[in-house]
Amino acid sequence: MITVKEQLAVVLVRLHARLLTGGRERGDLVGFALITVMTAALVAVLWAFLGPQLQSMLQDAINKARGSIPG
Repeated sequence: MITVKEQLAVVLVRLHARLLTGGRERGDLVGFALITVMTAALVAVLWAFLGPQLQSMLQDAINKARGSIPG
């Protein structure tokens, strides 16, 4: 369990860091772009390999929900 003294220390460290940066938070645009591109590439690769199976699974689930027999 975190004590009040430890919580106060954390708050003071964060306040000090914020005062040093002038309250501005700088985003990591390159990192954000890299993560976005890598995620899109991963989805594209998975979709290419698993697209037909995913479509079949979805169709079977819809048919089950409607009460149809898959065929």
